[in-house]
Amino acid sequence: MDNPMLLKSTTRHVRIFAGEIDRDGELVPSQQVLTLDIDPDNEFNWNEDALQKVYRKFDELVEASSGADLTDYNLRRVGSDLEHYLRSLLQIGEISYNLSARVTNYSMGVPQVAIDDKQ
Repeated sequence: MDNPMLLKSTTRHVRIFAGEIDRDGELVPSQQVLTLDIDPDNEFNWNEDALQKVYRKFDELVEASSGADLTDYNLRRVGSDLEHYLRSLLQIGEISYNLSARVTNYSMGVPQVAIDDKQ
């Protein structure tokens, strides 16, 4: 295949490309390597533990689809599953909205606010 098509999955917070970055910083299509870009718009506050959980979940999802053809559909399914996983991290407080982000739109739902029980 001389000029393979770049397969990708793009959701609001997860981008997956079937390719790798070369020395010049260009994305080169590949059938063997997946590149993951998490939260490209910096909508969330991240810590290393939460990032590692996302990378592990990504590895699990890719492993679960091992043997299946590398298609747009399969990449989108992994991307959607990761998007739902990010939502679960937000809901349990592992990550939070970045209030200094370029745009604050609460795309994963309105943030939880602590209630003062002493009223």
